[in-house]
This record gives sequence, C-alpha cells and structure tokens, in this order.
Amino acid sequence: MHPVTLAACAEGDLPALSETVALYDAVGWSAYTHDPDALIAGLRGSLRVVVARAEGRLVGLARVVGDGATICYLQDVLVHPDARRQGLGGDLVREAFAPFTAVRQHVLITDEEAGQKAFYESLGFSQFGEAMPGRTFVRFGS
Repeated sequence: MHPVTLAACAEGDLPALSETVALYDAVGWSAYTHDPDALIAGLRGSLRVVVARAEGRLVGLARVVGDGATICYLQDVLVHPDARRQGLGGDLVREAFAPFTAVRQHVLITDEEAGQKAFYESLGFSQFGEAMPGRTFVRFGS
C-alpha cells in the first residue's frame, strides 16, 4: 500500500459521489449506496468528515454526527479492504473526533462483526449494555 494521507473535509470539498459510492460498495455497505443522494446529504450534514487517500485514491472515510457540544456519534468508519490492517481505521477515528475532545460522550453503534469489539475497545470505547442485538459503545471524557 502506498503512503496514506488523512484530511478533514471542509464544507464543499467532500469526496466525489462516484468514489464515495465505490468505497461504501467495497466494504459491503450497499444499504447506503442504494440512495447515493441520501448518502451525500448525510456526509454534508455531518459535523466532521475525514478521508484517507493513497495516491489520490479514496481508501478510507470516517464521519461524526451530533451536536458537537454534549454528544458526538461515530456514524461511519470505512477502510477499503486493500488498505486494512495498517492502523488506518484507528487513525480515521482519532482524527474524526479530534476537535471534540471536550465533548463528554463519544458514541457508536455497530453490528456483531468479529473483531469490532477489540478494535473499538483499543480506541478507548467500552461496551454499554447487552440488552439488544448489536453492540453499543460509549466513551466518557473528563
């Protein structure tokens, strides 16, 4: 894999629709790609979108939604299969939350995919309850 650069997207410089759809499809998130306009609207409405590129190619994306003052949700974190197992997912999550260190609750909801529990716990998240299918994680700041 070529060197990867991370960058927060300023308003108006989100990845192109075609490359966004290609990344979401590559990781199997076709529920998002059935309505590309809604996907792009979701990205536009996010508090922060961070992308990872290798030689200009979109290989990762993370986005945070919420109010930015009391709670932030990690809505998506995607790493192209060709770029996995290099620490990129953790880098994307850290960069996505970087401006929100004073926010008390950092939250995410994910499915039961193998390896996710250890991944999110390695980033300081803790599993919150087990009363429903899936996993819910929350990280409380000081």
